[in-house]
Amino acid sequence: MHGLNEHSGRYSDFAKQLNSNGFKVYGMDWIGHGGSEGLHAYVPSLDYAVMDMKSFLEKVLAENPGLPCFCFGHSTGAAIILKAMLDPKVESSIEGVVLTSPAVGVQPSHPIFVVIAPIASFLLPRYQISAANKKGMPVSRDPAALVAKYSDPLVYTGSIRVRTGYEILRITSYLQQNLSKLRVPFLVLHGTADTVTDPEASQKLYNEASSTDKSIKLFDGLLHDLLFEPEREAIAKDIIDWLNQRI
Repeated sequence: MHGLNEHSGRYSDFAKQLNSNGFKVYGMDWIGHGGSEGLHAYVPSLDYAVMDMKSFLEKVLAENPGLPCFCFGHSTGAAIILKAMLDPKVESSIEGVVLTSPAVGVQPSHPIFVVIAPIASFLLPRYQISAANKKGMPVSRDPAALVAKYSDPLVYTGSIRVRTGYEILRITSYLQQNLSKLRVPFLVLHGTADTVTDPEASQKLYNEASSTDKSIKLFDGLLHDLLFEPEREAIAKDIIDWLNQRI
């Protein structure tokens, strides 16, 4: 599950690495993203994305009976997976989840947004709030990765839409209140210099989750898009090693 404003195709290199290690990989673009329908980067409800992910998962499991299934999610995609895993039926069908820079804690562009978001998202859901600069957020220390991301026509580079921003605040708030209900095995990875999602919230996820099998890796000085950082090979290896140990 990709993050906000991007799409599943951005992870094709990582998918190929997984393929070469014997893993079959599926990806989906969630509502308003990539090749999916809807106004670009407009998410009327992240619950729609959670429901779509559950349906997609049912399809994947039906096509691969008896094979262990893992979920990978980045940022808001990781939050979608976490919310889906709070459903015992979904959780029981999954061997484990890998989360990079999960949106368990996010910093709104302005504190007032938390107060006005519920009203504004109802009145002006598609309205865009100017926050990030035109070049996009500093999400990687690799200049080539930034150019590739922000010149990709399927990546949304406009200002965040009010409803979408509110939905992210809503899902993070929900997760924060329900971390102790999480039981699925997981690996969480986060860069300590991430300015998009909070690495301390990943630590809180690790501390509070009821999962008996849980691991956390914090990378000093790394930014948000971990699989697009200069250290991406080492990070992919950490993920693949974790998966292989659980098969």
